[in-house]
Amino acid sequence: MTFPAVLLALLPILVVLVLLLWRRLAADLAGLVGWGVAILAAVLYFRTPPAVALTASLAGVVASFPITLMVAASLLQIFLMAETGALARIVALIKTISPADQVVQIMIVNVGFGTLLAALGATPVSILPPIMLALGYSSFVAIALPALGYDALCTYALLGVPVVVFSGMVGLPVNEVGGYFARFMPVISTCIALGMLWIVGRWKLVWKGLLPALLSGLSAGFVAIGMNALGLVPLTGVAAGLGVVLVMLLYLLATRKPLRDRAVLSETDRTVERRIPLWAALSPWLILVVFAVLVNLPSLPFYELTFKTLAMPLEIIPGAPEKVRLFWQAYFWILVSTLLALPLLKPTRQQLGDSLRKWLQRAPRPMLASAVFFAIAYLMNHSGKGLDWTLADPARNMIAVLANASSATFGRLYPLAAPYLGLLAGFVSGSEASSIAMLTPLHLATAEQIGAAGLLIAAVSGIGGGLASVISPAKLQNAAAAIGHIGEEAGVLRVTFVISLVITAVAAVMAMMWA
Repeated sequence: MTFPAVLLALLPILVVLVLLLWRRLAADLAGLVGWGVAILAAVLYFRTPPAVALTASLAGVVASFPITLMVAASLLQIFLMAETGALARIVALIKTISPADQVVQIMIVNVGFGTLLAALGATPVSILPPIMLALGYSSFVAIALPALGYDALCTYALLGVPVVVFSGMVGLPVNEVGGYFARFMPVISTCIALGMLWIVGRWKLVWKGLLPALLSGLSAGFVAIGMNALGLVPLTGVAAGLGVVLVMLLYLLATRKPLRDRAVLSETDRTVERRIPLWAALSPWLILVVFAVLVNLPSLPFYELTFKTLAMPLEIIPGAPEKVRLFWQAYFWILVSTLLALPLLKPTRQQLGDSLRKWLQRAPRPMLASAVFFAIAYLMNHSGKGLDWTLADPARNMIAVLANASSATFGRLYPLAAPYLGLLAGFVSGSEASSIAMLTPLHLATAEQIGAAGLLIAAVSGIGGGLASVISPAKLQNAAAAIGHIGEEAGVLRVTFVISLVITAVAAVMAMMWA
């Protein structure tokens, strides 16, 4: 292992980081440049045949389909719900909940509904900031809290896509690997809840809201453990979000505080209520949850059929087929649920056209960003292999070089560093799933060298990647744009950056204890 080898193995990530922070380049464009640098490093220094480098990149793009196509499908559904007024009807409901208890309101809106929205493929940083502003919170809080609220369970966003990606990377069933993430959830989700209270009212509000925050965080965390035990990992975010809302409503009942107050609704909100019933507005998500249960419940025949029998292996890299599993993937059922909900949403021809136009304008770039980081990950993982796809010299493999450097640098303390590497990768790539794809082979290789639990270290890195959501410039800017406060995200980032470091430290200590 030489310094030039380590530097060149890290170079694609360093280049992306510089382009994001210094040049402020968009994630998709920075990712393309990073991929180009990775190709050059793999071919020129690590002696990877160009055909192998390009084929590995293509395999990465195919492996990204669970998240890339999920982004496309969920954006189409959200645009349609927005155009038909369904989203506004749901927002009107959220506005009325828990007007008499600020702490409970924060927990319900940002942890409960935030986690639920993220799990169903919606975007909390677009939907929740206007609600927070309408409820009387400052623009600073309205930007920060929606970006932070769902971070603990980001692993289960998009119907569990990050954990599905992790499952594919390590070659184990989703229900088997889910427990490695779930065991962190009670502590991390409680830290998130307390972090939100600190943002709003510093230590005074933390002490005042300690009990609701503990109830909220622990209920979300233990629901995650329970869903893993039931074998329903992809539905964890849905159940956890609903669990937080239910526990907070029970808390309001126990403390004899009102559950709802319609006085906060504007005339526009009331008009939306009259135009579309709540059940119709929720219909795409209700249908989606039904199908998600059907294809994920191990006791039903549909799971065996869609996950195993119809795995649809696509062999791009010899001996390592990517299992497409079209009829099991969340993106397929989002499209189905959207189509089935059309008679209930009753979109006009213009609304359909506007939804498609917005989708064509906004979907391609986040899809490209997801795909290109998977391409980088697979290229790094297969670098140095010959045309027969065997690795004759580990010193030619970028992941092996980084693993050797990591084990030499950190030794048995590597579990402390892993979640911070995940945080960095999540910041660079913009998603936990991409962070998992980029780092999992490195963590497994390093853990083997130091004799630690590789799956647990890789999982805690994924949690660090999820915590990066609250420091992602793109997501914070999205939240700021939703309330017309572009520019304020920079001030929010300075605060949330510290919070993300502290919570990542908690995850690191837990990993060190268990690994």
